[in-house]
Amino acid sequence: MQNNKLLLSFKSVLICVLVSVFLLGCVSEQISGKGKKVEQDKGKALELHVQMALGYVEKGNRESARHHLTKAFEIDKSSAAATNAMAMLYQLEGELPLAEEQFKLAIKRDKNLTVAHNNYGIFLYNQKRYQEALSQFELAAADLAFINRSQALTNVGRTALKLNNKARAQSAFEHACILDRRNPDAFIELADINLQNQEYAEAKKNLDASVSLSGHSPRSLMIGIQLEKVFGNKDKEASLALILKNNFPYSKEYLEYKQKNFN
Repeated sequence: MQNNKLLLSFKSVLICVLVSVFLLGCVSEQISGKGKKVEQDKGKALELHVQMALGYVEKGNRESARHHLTKAFEIDKSSAAATNAMAMLYQLEGELPLAEEQFKLAIKRDKNLTVAHNNYGIFLYNQKRYQEALSQFELAAADLAFINRSQALTNVGRTALKLNNKARAQSAFEHACILDRRNPDAFIELADINLQNQEYAEAKKNLDASVSLSGHSPRSLMIGIQLEKVFGNKDKEASLALILKNNFPYSKEYLEYKQKNFN
């Protein structure tokens, strides 16, 4: 009888222990779930503040951009995305040494932050540091998942032209056009190279693609004038020259056209 009591007592203790473990597990799971939710909310808030900051930088609203970056760094003081946005803000403000410092820091914090490589490349290009810029653009263009990869390739092409590497430039522009058939910058650059290479049919096709996407510019009109001259279409050539004169009378392209045709 005593043994039965001991057995029952042992079973009761065992049941209590198992229930306690189960309840502890439930509580731990709830705490863990809440922790994950908090982390997810922080991540979303950080991303929102960074995107808002970049939007204000694009609009030239420095105060609002800085406000959102302050909030972003309060969430994560070592955020690479926020650091990249801060570099953009410093660039807007003309604080170039600080901008470069922040670009480098963003890349150090996350070497896979492709947008930082592309933005730093633009910064370097504007400083005429073309070889360094090309390295950054090539890194950005190598990221197959980069949403702006076509534009990164366009940047590669333009920088390669500055370094007199026409072959790399042409291949970059061609790749950019394949990735995004709505990239007028890549098409106009490719048309210009085609013209120089005497690939006139290709030049006309790529020029038309660019104009259909973004309309005429002084550069597109000048390329068009040269192509129509090659094809012997004097009426079309004159029509384009008139548009250039009427719409862009102070452009370097019109001044060049005048010097060649009226002097």
